[in-house]
Amino acid sequence: QVQLVESGGGLGQAGGSLRLSCAFSGRTFSEYGMGWFRRAPGKEREFVAVISRSATRTLYGESVKGRFTISRDNAKNTVYLQMNGLKSEDAAVYYCAALTGNYWYTSTEAEKYDFWGQGTHVTVSS
Repeated sequence: QVQLVESGGGLGQAGGSLRLSCAFSGRTFSEYGMGWFRRAPGKEREFVAVISRSATRTLYGESVKGRFTISRDNAKNTVYLQMNGLKSEDAAVYYCAALTGNYWYTSTEAEKYDFWGQGTHVTVSS
């Protein structure tokens, strides 16, 4: 069974940066695409970013494009989300998720993901 553990959340300043990490265990990390989603209070879950197994393809949600960067280190079984230019609307619980698929497969649809972490809170101060 896959386990995903997010870390790196906390308080960030508007205009500042945070880096989230998600540690993967239980199966072979390189066999999964990895995504980040978020849910703000009172809002629907939102797609943030995804990276394919091969790391050759990435997709971003419109609200974070140009500010956030997803990356992965297959040697460390970890996926990262570098968040720059934080805005108040970035405050949410951030979840990482694992996606089964071929080498280049990505998806923005939460239903396509097989495993989820417990989430890490991000707060942004103005």
